[in-house]
Amino acid sequence: VSQQVRSVLLLFLNLCSKKIRWCTVSDPEQRKCAELSKALVAVLPAATVAAFAKLSCIRASSTTDCIDKIKANRADIITLDAGEVYSAVKQFDLVTVAKEVYSDGGCLFSVAVVRNSSLNIRTLQGLRSCHSGLRWTAGWSMPLGFLLSRNYLTWSKEHPLSHAVGAFFSASCVPGAAAMAPFLCTLCQGQKSYIRQKNHHCVMSHSEPFFNNKGALRCLMTGEGDVAFVDHLALNNIEENEQNNLTLLCADGTQAPLSQYRKCNLGRGPGAAMVTRHNFCKIVRKFLVTVQMLFGLQGRERHRFQLFNSLAFRESDLLFRDVTDRLVVLQDGMDVSQVLGLDYVALLKGLGHEGAYTLHLYNQNCRAVCSQHRCVQVALSRTSRRSVSSGLSTLSQTHWFRDEADAVSLDATHTFIAGKCGLVPVVTEYYGIGLTVFLFVFLSSVLPSLVGVAIAKRSSRSVYFGNLGGRRSCQGYMYGSAGWLLPYRHNLSSEHNVSFSCDPDQVYNQVFWKGCLPGSKENLCKVCIGGTAEAATKRCANNHNERYYGNFGALRCLVGDPSGKSYGDVAFLEHHNLLTNILSDTGWAEGWKSSDFELLCRDGRRASLTEWKDCNLGMIPPNTVMTRPVLTARVYDFLMKSQETLIANPNTEFMLFESAQYGESDLLFKDATRGFVHTSHMDYRSILGDDFYSHVESVFNCTHSVILKFCEQDVCSIF
Repeated sequence: VSQQVRSVLLLFLNLCSKKIRWCTVSDPEQRKCAELSKALVAVLPAATVAAFAKLSCIRASSTTDCIDKIKANRADIITLDAGEVYSAVKQFDLVTVAKEVYSDGGCLFSVAVVRNSSLNIRTLQGLRSCHSGLRWTAGWSMPLGFLLSRNYLTWSKEHPLSHAVGAFFSASCVPGAAAMAPFLCTLCQGQKSYIRQKNHHCVMSHSEPFFNNKGALRCLMTGEGDVAFVDHLALNNIEENEQNNLTLLCADGTQAPLSQYRKCNLGRGPGAAMVTRHNFCKIVRKFLVTVQMLFGLQGRERHRFQLFNSLAFRESDLLFRDVTDRLVVLQDGMDVSQVLGLDYVALLKGLGHEGAYTLHLYNQNCRAVCSQHRCVQVALSRTSRRSVSSGLSTLSQTHWFRDEADAVSLDATHTFIAGKCGLVPVVTEYYGIGLTVFLFVFLSSVLPSLVGVAIAKRSSRSVYFGNLGGRRSCQGYMYGSAGWLLPYRHNLSSEHNVSFSCDPDQVYNQVFWKGCLPGSKENLCKVCIGGTAEAATKRCANNHNERYYGNFGALRCLVGDPSGKSYGDVAFLEHHNLLTNILSDTGWAEGWKSSDFELLCRDGRRASLTEWKDCNLGMIPPNTVMTRPVLTARVYDFLMKSQETLIANPNTEFMLFESAQYGESDLLFKDATRGFVHTSHMDYRSILGDDFYSHVESVFNCTHSVILKFCEQDVCSIF
């Protein structure tokens, strides 16, 4: 053994004070594990054999049984599909220690394989389905997410997702579903027995002939099933004489050869990973580094044992996927979203993988990011008792793609961010006049824009564009289209040469003496005043806890608080409902008239508030309601039913698009909204338009954004 190998092994021995117990789920896997254990002993120096904490192989009935054993400290490690990894982490408090990486990265394409040339992805209902495993990425989560997002599969609000799948397909084999949904196991062929150790029917083990990708393809090719949901790597194992008989079902309703999986697939998700307990991470990481160095594709002892090859044991994918190129050991403290990717985690949450529950949008929660009081009112106004849960607020932008919210109405800049983070459009707010609300569903090509404006008090005659240096600004909120994105593009101050900068934060910090830009920091928070009562300490909070937050808040900031101390010289906001807000009878606006304010035009002029069409900072696309892809159809249905219910009951105290009674404006939706435009068939870039999209993209290319940096991590190529 070389000195380098000897050094690594000695390091490994020093770290291992106990056995490494690998959990196996079949006799072939048990044999491969035993051979790995022998190979490790064979390459160790004789003097250290007795001291070596050897690899032990723990036989279990299924991957689920393995997770239980690891949690209970009766085993230490197993390789799991990404869907099972998520459940192991979230439900059993295990931790991911390493990931498999394949020749083209760390992700897999989910594909639908058929033998019948007349089938397409839109006509699967009533057919027989073969799945690699329950909750598996390519065999379950990706295809079901696709079918739900396209509304091909209807998920009943009163039943678990498994019931919807059972009603959709006439028969199935979904290994792992026996306990929760035995009706999804009718095609499976594993041995049945009342004795647990001998029952192999529909289990997550090689003892079930239709288990994993190879088994799902076997289910299809033996004629038991009509469609098999597997990952693209499984296509490499299909015999050449069979390949011409099989085709892929594409998302657009067409078919394609097996070789076209990159263009013809149902989505992309992370590959397999290894899990263990928190207190065993360090040992397991060193163990994986060692066995890969010895027996991986480039291992120095690969002639003794091949880590990523199972042919000698007459099975496939034992311990690891046979197509694995290498293992990447993960850093300590990585969140499951970083390991598996935000899009995939959002999909799993939408499918109910967080636990043994299902997400009931109507009879439990359609959770929205909103003002708590208004959420309660929406819930109470629902004549069908279908509710929006109360108590949620925009505590941070990460709520959009984590589990705290299902839908949110966002301005154009935040729509860009949410789109980058994997959310998709459902509806767009419509601000037109004179159209019946029922027509809005069909007006997806008509998306009236908003306009950003700058306002100053009429008495402040020295305030105008080109002379804003050293002034106090009121700017709505961080990343807001009207308050943050548009103003920096114009000549704010002739004394500050910042027109070259593409970073709004840099411009505002150089131009303004101080201001209130909720969500910002330092000088741009000094004019903010926080909230009232328990929210009094929430100064500069990026939500309604800050009284100067939003369009309404920016106008209030310009007027100032009752003491006359905290106020701004210029306010940047949207033009909609401007006059209504000024004329409101709330205390802060008492005594003020629209004639007390003027617009600041880009050419240095000032104009009355009614001249916003000619005196503005630019156009802004409308707000869009965004959600996770798997929830698109149901969120749309919820919103349209909410709208129809309230229109059918015009005398109700609750108004969907009015917020004045709560002492604020633009709660849930903009008060200027007249109805919803159906836009779930559009991507967010089309809604924003090329000009606005390019503008926002150029800004964020040179503006640090924690959320975008987090969202743009590519788990398929980052390792």
